[in-house]
This record gives sequence, structure tokens and C-alpha cells, in this order.
Amino acid sequence: MYVDSHCHLTFDELFQRKEDVLRNMEKVSYAMIMCTNEEEFQRALIYKKEDPKRFKIAWGWHPQDANAITEDHLIKLQKALDQHQLDCLGEIGLDYYWDSSFKERQKELLIRQLHMANQAGLPVSIHMRNATLDTLSILKQHAKTPIIFHCFSGSKETMKECLKMDSMISFAGPITFKNARKNVLCVKECPIDRILSETDSPFLTPVPFRGQKNEPMYVEYVTKKICEIKQLALETVCSQIQRNFLSLF
Repeated sequence: MYVDSHCHLTFDELFQRKEDVLRNMEKVSYAMIMCTNEEEFQRALIYKKEDPKRFKIAWGWHPQDANAITEDHLIKLQKALDQHQLDCLGEIGLDYYWDSSFKERQKELLIRQLHMANQAGLPVSIHMRNATLDTLSILKQHAKTPIIFHCFSGSKETMKECLKMDSMISFAGPITFKNARKNVLCVKECPIDRILSETDSPFLTPVPFRGQKNEPMYVEYVTKKICEIKQLALETVCSQIQRNFLSLF
């Protein structure tokens, strides 16, 4: 059985096909639903109500939305935390790839949400794109709960710094891509007891389905690639990833 530690099942393109997606993911034993707004969070509650053992819920305000996030948005997130409706706070972090003009606002939002996670005692799922130094610096200062580095795409050296924070490194479809030398090296060097698998669906569909919309069922191909790279049996890798995932909650 496979684990998808990061999927956007509440995005329209998957939620509108909810029954098909659920049928397709019969081999997925656990999935973390990532929510980026209140509507998605309400949709995630539907999944969890139907299958509370399989589904975990994460919600957090994404760095790209930092300029639009008000105190009211943070109050809504805090309410969900207070009502124990979340299993993880995320995805949160820094992203300087698309627009680096509001770095300070992104940092403020990340720090605020880290403090919320600390208070609630919940792990955090971190988005880190073109912002490695700032993200790691803030995490070292403010993160007090377990960290998941979602869809890791950094260097081996960056990964080693992340591992020093007792974090989990989550790998997605890009490790299956033809020119994924850096990602493959990181999988090879990462201890198996610190690895998670994910799809980030509906994005980053793995080979051999690249070009199609991603779904949690395709985490199978990410996991099998991890087996290939680390030269380990599928049962060994699946069992360990499941233990890694459940150790966070």
C-alpha cells in the first residue's frame, strides 16, 4: 500500500471527479490533503468524514498569496486549529520564483504560521522555491515541530541541512523525469527512515503518465522509482514510508 503525503484533492479538477479519483487510489493507504483556502478546507472535511483513517488534512496560507492574507484569514486558520480539525499546517514557506517583490511579507506570514503550528503541536509542510537560505534560516529560528520538505528539489548539500533539523524529505514525480540527476542523487543519499512519497497532484505527474493530470494513484510510480534508486524491495520501502508518515501524527 502506498502513501501520498501531499495531494490537492480539493482542487476543482480533482474534486469534480471525486468518485473516480477515490476508486483509482485503492492502493493508497494514507493521503494528506493540502488545502490553500477555506473552500478547499471544507471540501477536505468531506473526504475525512467519509474515510477518517485514510485521510489527513493540512491547511496553511501559501507564500504566493501572502499579500492577500489578512488577520481575518489567520483567524479562520486558527479556528480550525483550535477545533482540532487539522493534522498538519501547510503548505507554508517562501517562494521567490514568480515574484520576489514581497519577500518580507512572505517571511512575516511564514513566521506567524510557524508559531501557530508550535502552539498546536502540529507538523508543518514546507514550500521552498528559490528561497533556500531564507527558508532554512527562519525554520532554524522558529520551527519547534516536525518539518516536511514538500516536493524536495534542492541540492544534496541543502538536503543535508534539512536533515539536521530532524525533518522528513518528500519526493514527487520529478524523480522519475529523464534528466532528474540532482533529485535522484538526493533520493540515493537520503536515509530511508526520513523519506516520504507524494504526488502534489494534480501537478508533476510522474513518468510514464507525464502530460496527464496527476492523481494520488500515481504515487505508486514515485515509490517504485525510490525502490529502483535505493535498490530496495518494494515491500521494504512501502512499509518504511508508511511508518515515516504515521510517526508525524
